[in-house]
Amino acid sequence: MTLDRLPPIRDSLTEHGLTAKKAFGQHFLLDLNITAKIVRFAALPQRARVIEVGPGPGGLTRALIAAGAQVVAIEKDTRFLPLLDELAAAADGRLTVIQADALEADETALAGGEPAHIVSNLPYNVGTPLLIKWLTGPFRPASMTLMFQKEVAQRIVAAPGSDAYGRLSVICQAVSSARIVMDLPARAFTPPPKVASAVVRIEPLPTSPPPALIAALEKLTAAAFGQRRKMLRSSLKSLGGETLCAAAGIDPSRRAETLSVAEFLSLAERLV
Repeated sequence: MTLDRLPPIRDSLTEHGLTAKKAFGQHFLLDLNITAKIVRFAALPQRARVIEVGPGPGGLTRALIAAGAQVVAIEKDTRFLPLLDELAAAADGRLTVIQADALEADETALAGGEPAHIVSNLPYNVGTPLLIKWLTGPFRPASMTLMFQKEVAQRIVAAPGSDAYGRLSVICQAVSSARIVMDLPARAFTPPPKVASAVVRIEPLPTSPPPALIAALEKLTAAAFGQRRKMLRSSLKSLGGETLCAAAGIDPSRRAETLSVAEFLSLAERLV
């Protein structure tokens, strides 16, 4: 069977008796027009290597394969493996399905040591930790096009001084450029979640901070935003407080949400 002769995804779900599992944060995206649009936003090169996390019934997977990508799909829920195996059989060798927890996966090995893009409708309950892993870990994606709860997406792209600006904003913007490219209402999913969603396009900066500086930035932002209503002299006390701020030329009476990404990196440099 070829890709274009596969049954509609809803029919496949019914045939296999599959429904979304709340414990895995699953909400299926079954509209192939929407999944094709997400893949267009990913702007993948020809025959791109793509890692997809949480393919579920394979709606986005189908769109990626149709666009010519070479896909490695990581699925934790074993219930979907037979359905995904059917999709792999129709994918002409361009889909590999791995049963694993993406938080523990070695993406470098899965990509064969070559550059790879990540395109995923991420399970809501692991979206943020997965993003932090990809931003700060040894595997650096060539690009990421990811679906999050809209609230999380807004935190990723937030500017200093806004309510959404926080640790995730700083870490993401220190190593990449990020923008929201698509909003989706709850009704686009099966079952509909209680919140809206958004797709974020993330591209690495030409020059990324070294690993030691990123580690220091993680420690710094955890302290600063862990007590975000306190002045820096208090929230950063365990890391040097006023002395640390003075070394970076930053007023210790300021609060975390007022600092730019560049100012956070300046503070982090004093911790390396």
